[in-house]
Amino acid sequence: MKLHPDQTNALNTVTAYGSGYFEINRVRHEGSLLLMPEGEVRHWSVNSYEALTPDDFKALLGLGAEVILLGTGDRHRIPHPRLTAALIQAGTGLEAMDSSAACRTYNILMGEGRRVLAALLPY
Repeated sequence: MKLHPDQTNALNTVTAYGSGYFEINRVRHEGSLLLMPEGEVRHWSVNSYEALTPDDFKALLGLGAEVILLGTGDRHRIPHPRLTAALIQAGTGLEAMDSSAACRTYNILMGEGRRVLAALLPY
């Protein structure tokens, strides 16, 4: 799906997504991604929702986001609290949704100037 937001080239914006890929600032990226408004677009080593571990969520804390959007692939899934315990203890918000919704929500929050992290699993 193509997204056509008011794009600011200085910020990482999701411009499209589809089966197995995400397009950031019109550059296509295959597989899982970690995305924040500023900085580089990072590949995320998690290949599937089922492969998520507590350490995967703990590692996200070091990125300094105020809220994390977890794109869970092609359908909405809620991670077990034992996986997200480090985020809860740190007071970092986590919202889980399918990856399409996570892309759209990321663009909205990023556009509002929020320090948002999208952890996106492909579908």
